[in-house]
Amino acid sequence: MATTESKKTPPKPVKGKTLTTEEIYNGFQMLRTEQRNLINKLSEVEMDLNEHKMVLDTLKDLDGDRKCFRLIGGVLCEKTVKDVIPTLTTNRDQLSALAETLNEQVTKKGQEINEYKEKNNIRIRGQDEIPSAVNDENEQKSEAQPRNVIMVNPI
Repeated sequence: MATTESKKTPPKPVKGKTLTTEEIYNGFQMLRTEQRNLINKLSEVEMDLNEHKMVLDTLKDLDGDRKCFRLIGGVLCEKTVKDVIPTLTTNRDQLSALAETLNEQVTKKGQEINEYKEKNNIRIRGQDEIPSAVNDENEQKSEAQPRNVIMVNPI
């Protein structure tokens, strides 16, 4: 099932024109959303990978001629253990490779976000001020912690 979703990138300044605060903020939010989507997909793939490993561990000790059932596209199929194990092993290997690829993409997206933050002088209030918060921890125990706020400082 292919999608026709185009790659979206944060807006870049046109020569002689700087981005507005709103455009910078929207670009940052778009990058964070892409990263969240990658993380969700990685989590889903890792859950499938763990399920494949669990089933393979269960089937490895069984007789190869024993009946087993496999759900394929919503249809329950009767097979034998010796027929199912090679398919599950291949699927497990493919899921493992996909998980590695997604993990690399999440790392690259994180680096891209950090570069975008530095380039556009973006600070997240509450996150970037952690060292000073540790020093004043005893004084602020009775106060509620502030929520994270994104601040864009024009250069």
